[in-house]
Amino acid sequence: MLQLDQVGVTGRLAPFSAHIDAGLQVHLIGPNGAGKSTLLARLAGMLPGEGEIKLAGRALAAYPGEQLAQRRAYLSQQQPPVALMPVFQYLALHQPAGVDERPLESTIYYLCQRLKLTDKLSRMLTQLSGGEWQRVRLASVLLQVWPTINPHGRLLLLDEPTNSLDVAQKVALDRLLREFCQTGRCALVCAHDLNHTLQQADRVWLLHAGQVVAQGATRDVMQPDNLSKIYDVDFHLHAVGDQRWIMTRTA
Repeated sequence: MLQLDQVGVTGRLAPFSAHIDAGLQVHLIGPNGAGKSTLLARLAGMLPGEGEIKLAGRALAAYPGEQLAQRRAYLSQQQPPVALMPVFQYLALHQPAGVDERPLESTIYYLCQRLKLTDKLSRMLTQLSGGEWQRVRLASVLLQVWPTINPHGRLLLLDEPTNSLDVAQKVALDRLLREFCQTGRCALVCAHDLNHTLQQADRVWLLHAGQVVAQGATRDVMQPDNLSKIYDVDFHLHAVGDQRWIMTRTA
C-alpha cells in the first residue's frame, strides 16, 4: 500500500525505508522534536525531500493534486479555524468530487454522529471550543477518503489527532480508524500516549533526533529497553489479564 525508499528531509529527517501493508494502523512515537510531524508532512507530499514514496504502487510525486487529495487525507497538528463559515460548509470543502447527494449526506451524518457533531453543523467555526474544532477537523479528513463515498481513498495521515479530545471522543475516533483500516486502507498516526499506541497500533515507528531508530510489530518495538533509551525514563511492562501496560519507575 505505502512504500518508502530512503525517504528523508535534509537536515531534519535521516533517510529510511519502510513499507506498510493494507489494513494496518501505524503509530509514530518519540519525544518532542524527534521528527514525527516532519515525517508525516513528507508522506503527505507537503514537504520536499529525499527518496521516493509510492502509494498504491505509484510514485506520490506523480499524482496530480486532485488525484492525490482523493487518495490520502492529512491532518496537521495545529490549524486555526480558517474562515467565518458554518461547520457544514467547512465539511463540504472536503467532500470528494462527483459524489451523489444521498450517500454524501448519509456519510456526513454517520461521521458527525460518531464524533458527536450533529448538533454543531450550523455553528460557526469561530464559535467552537478546542475539542469541537478538533472533531470537525477529524470529520473533514475522514470524509475526504471515507470508503462509502470515495473508492480511491487509501491513506489517513493524522498528526496528534487526539489533542483536545476527552476519553469518550478518543474511543469514538479509535473505532472509526479501526473501521477505516478494516476496509483495506491504512492510517499513520503521530502519538504521545504510549499505552494508547500499545493497545491500538498494528505497527510502530520509533523516532529520535530525526531518525527512525526502530520499526516493526507493536509488541516488538514497545519494549522497555527501546523506550528507555529514547525517552531517558525507566520503563517497565505491567500485565493486567491479557493486556500489557507501560509504566514508569519513579523510585
